[in-house]
Amino acid sequence: MTTILNNDLSTATEILRALAHPLRMKIISFIDKQNKINVNKIYNTLKLEQSITSQHLRILRKAGLVETVRDGKFIFYSVNYDKLKQVNMSIGSFLEKEGSKSKV
Repeated sequence: MTTILNNDLSTATEILRALAHPLRMKIISFIDKQNKINVNKIYNTLKLEQSITSQHLRILRKAGLVETVRDGKFIFYSVNYDKLKQVNMSIGSFLEKEGSKSKV
């Protein structure tokens, strides 16, 4: 049980690290509002360089925070809400466990 919790917490830590950058938070928020959007629309609307946008999207994709779907030559991004929910639950479990330790 502790090993599973530690693995979940380690994964959650990596994901939180990916979210820790203000620009990635801005990108995630923008994708969330659009539901599904391509990279051109992201960097044009947020007034970012294409290369910087792609780098941040790669980090978010690697962390599993965004999902992609190819439609012809376009790649559309959407938020992976299941992954965010999983991280939230892992952190909640950790905090509950740590809270119960401090009461002993």
